[in-house]
Order: sequence, then structure tokens, then C-alpha cells
Amino acid sequence: MLASTGFGATSANEPLSKLDFQRRDLRPDDVQIDILFCGVCHSDLHTARNEWGNTIYPVVPGHEIIGRITRVGNQVTRFKEGDLAGVGCMVDSCQHCSACSEGLEQYCENGFVGTYNGEEGHSGGMTYGGYSNNIIVRDKFVLRIPDKLDPAGAAPLLCAGITTYSPLRQWKVGPGQKVGIVGLGGLGHMGIKLAHAMGAHVVLFTTSPGKREDAKRLGADDVVISRDAQEMRAHRNSFDFILNTVAAPHPLDPFIELLKRDGTMTLVGAPATPHPSPQVFNLIFGRKRLAGSLIGGIAETQEMLDFCGERDIVSDIEMIRIQDINDAYERMLKSDVKYRFVIDMASLRAA
Repeated sequence: MLASTGFGATSANEPLSKLDFQRRDLRPDDVQIDILFCGVCHSDLHTARNEWGNTIYPVVPGHEIIGRITRVGNQVTRFKEGDLAGVGCMVDSCQHCSACSEGLEQYCENGFVGTYNGEEGHSGGMTYGGYSNNIIVRDKFVLRIPDKLDPAGAAPLLCAGITTYSPLRQWKVGPGQKVGIVGLGGLGHMGIKLAHAMGAHVVLFTTSPGKREDAKRLGADDVVISRDAQEMRAHRNSFDFILNTVAAPHPLDPFIELLKRDGTMTLVGAPATPHPSPQVFNLIFGRKRLAGSLIGGIAETQEMLDFCGERDIVSDIEMIRIQDINDAYERMLKSDVKYRFVIDMASLRAA
């Protein structure tokens, strides 16, 4: 077993603190990674505080992982020691269902194995995430990080990046399309950058007038204050696609009304409680669609990383020490970060 150290939660009501734990031994198709940086996702907070009701303690969060490979199993051919590598939200799947065979491991019919709080099939225990000094992962679930990208800024691409890239690609966003991004946070700011890079006309929806300037800097062509009924009415029936990134319950009808006939709004934010149900007539009259999307498969995640590498796209980040993770959670709840916290895991040595 591999001795590991990290920060995790031992109950829903306790702050994260230093934990020692064991990872499985290196298998022939595994790689071991010394973690350099780990992004902080809202899902980490949901899981640490058991807001989805499925947490098994202790839990070590973190699924936006960048590090250096230090060991490889004897069957690994895609990676070598010293490579910069990434690990996202999954570390395994059944590999034989129809979803896995199509490269859609995130929809594995037998359930993918999460990077943390997942059942680790080889040791019988649970998986532990990237708020730690190292990790062992099956090589099929390890990503190459383009040399051009800043490693710290690239960390959130492993969740925030692919979560927004995948639906933009699935619904064929590109030049000539009008695309809305709802919410300017960790996901929303990546949605703006990626939709802009794909050539779409990008409109941000936000409740905060103070975010106009920053949205334009990120690549938005227009900004709409969603609480302003007049601004919203001006865009009725005009959007080809809307990507809703908000992770808090809110009415969906005002945005559905903005879609063109046959337009789609896709939800990627994961609130702790459900959104109010939309009016069915807002969907029927216009043949509009309300959809959802979950991260992306491994091949698509590599495609996204390569896309970002070619265009020098990374997340806007604020670097923190692991010792500041509990304060970061509270700030994240207040949207007090532009736009993703990333932990410098070198700080773990001083914890």
C-alpha cells in the first residue's frame, strides 16, 4: 500500500483537516502521480458536507488534479516517469457497457468510479481525491497536459473545462450561433471562454451588474442582467443554445423563453435541492428542449485539453494553501473568487 497524506472531512459538520490514509499498490496498468495542483470544485463542498446524501467518511475531495508521474506499471506504454499528467472526475469504469465502448465513460451503465467518494474495486475501500500528496490511477483515466498550458491554470480544466466543453460540442456550438451562458463562476467563466473560442456570439446572463466588464474581458459579446425584465424581453426567441451553469435552485422559465424554436438549454450546475419545475407550455410552444450534461469521456477530455492548448485557454485562478481550504469553501459560497481556487499542494508539507 502507498502511504498518503491529505486534507479531508471526517463528518458533515467538521472542517477539513489533515488526514493520513493508504492507497492501493501500483498495478501493471497504473501510474502514480505526485500532485502539484488541485482545483476546488463546488462538488467538493457538496460532498464534504454530505449535501447530496451519499458521502462515506472519511472523504478526501479533489478531482481537478495536475501532477508529475513518478512510477508506471509494467504494462503502461502511454506515459513515462516525469510526464506532466492530469486526473479529472473519474478513475475507472466497467469498460464493457455500450457507453464505455463509445468513449462515454461518464455515462457508464454500471456506474463510473469517482476520483473521490467512489468504491475502489481493487482494494475494497473508497477512492480518495486530489487534496493530497499523491494518487494512483489506471492509465486509461490519465490525461496528457499540453506543454503550452500553465499547470495551475490547467487544473480546473479537468472538471470546469470539460463540464462546459462537452455540451458545447454535443450541441454543435460554432460560428453564426447565439449562445447564452447563465452564471459567471467557475463553470460560467470557462463556458464564455470556450464558446467564444468556438466562434459563437456569446451572451452572459448574470444577476450582478458589476460583472459586465469582466465578462467582456473573458470573451462575452453582450451581458444581460437576468433580474431586469426589460433586458430579458429584448432577447426573447433568439438563442440557439443556453448553457446554464448555476449550482443553486432558480426558475428556468425565464431562460427557456429566450430560446429559438428547437433551441436547447442544458443544465450543468448541480444544486443541492431541485430547481422549480418549468412550465411545460414553454417547451411545447417552440419545440424547445431542456437537457443535462455530465462532464465528458476521457477521449473528449483529452480533446478539450488539446483544444485549450492550441488556443492557450486556462482558467482564471486564485492560488491558495491547503491550510486555507475551509475559508475557501466559505468564500466559494459567497461567489468570492475569480474564478476558481487552486491549491498549491506543496503547502501540504507545512501542514
